[in-house]
Amino acid sequence: MQHDHIKHLVCPGTDHELVLAPGFWEAKGQIQKGELICSLDGRRVPIRGCIPRFHEGGEYVASFGKQWNRFRRTQIDKFNGTSLSRDRFYAGTRWRAEEIQGTRVLEVGCGAGRFTQILLDAGAVVYAVDYSSSVLACLENNAPQPNLCVIQADLYRMPLRPGSFDFVFCYGVLQHTPDPRESFMSLVPYLKPGGRLAIDVYRKGWVLAPYKSKYLYRPITKRIPPDLLFRAVQWYVPKWLPLDTLIKRVPYVGSALGMLIPCWNYSYLPLTKEQQREWAVLDTFDALASRHDSPQTFEKVEAWFRQAGLEEIDVRYGGNGILGNGRAPKGSSAQVTSTGC
Repeated sequence: MQHDHIKHLVCPGTDHELVLAPGFWEAKGQIQKGELICSLDGRRVPIRGCIPRFHEGGEYVASFGKQWNRFRRTQIDKFNGTSLSRDRFYAGTRWRAEEIQGTRVLEVGCGAGRFTQILLDAGAVVYAVDYSSSVLACLENNAPQPNLCVIQADLYRMPLRPGSFDFVFCYGVLQHTPDPRESFMSLVPYLKPGGRLAIDVYRKGWVLAPYKSKYLYRPITKRIPPDLLFRAVQWYVPKWLPLDTLIKRVPYVGSALGMLIPCWNYSYLPLTKEQQREWAVLDTFDALASRHDSPQTFEKVEAWFRQAGLEEIDVRYGGNGILGNGRAPKGSSAQVTSTGC
């Protein structure tokens, strides 16, 4: 992180400033190691590897830290030679690069930084937050960048001032938290008046078969130690992938037959064979290992936006299931209007 980033951070849950303690180590314009001190109670927050660590991550995100550090470059456009992440970002958010340029964007659940790159390329000042150790991968993939501040923190207690972001972006996160609705509501206060929010969440039901087969296996696989599960997935997926590709092309019954063995198959994407294997291992592990996986209905997601007091609500099927966009009222920050589910 850089010195200029500190003035935009606060002690979580308060509006109290954080100050940099003496004795920090700085190199190449980045604070590599040190401590931030809360002006309210003197609490100290370590900075390690250029990243302020407001939270060290919990057990339920251990698998995400493992997968994104192991496959840190797999889904990054500038490394895989595609525009897949860029295309997904702009199709899902319906934002335009020119309106993002020069704005402040909060990215919650940055992972390895596949969308962080898109935001930085558009000229945004990005505060990228993740609960897991994947912050290391995000920083490595996108630094050094004066417009990037990577933070390890809990989305329920982010060290950022409410009402300070033009855009809040959160893809691939909500369904993996203990309470998706509460997690959604935690994002809304950080919007400026008129600020825009984009989220996605898995869709409830069996519409997206054969990938729904994970719910047959997850009662067992989510309890397997991540290292052991990863070795199993890494062993069987490359061997099964060619047969899975053939099975899923069988008319009428291919989708159902493809549910027998969980395998995330991207043979239809413009990827090399090696990239297809990497994506298959990555996403199969992601599907089977995550502690929480709570798909939602269209009606429930739409209700979240209404209860948050957002305007210009656009909820639709797409992406990984359901996409949701909305805008905070221009006169004031959005507020939660109901605690119902």
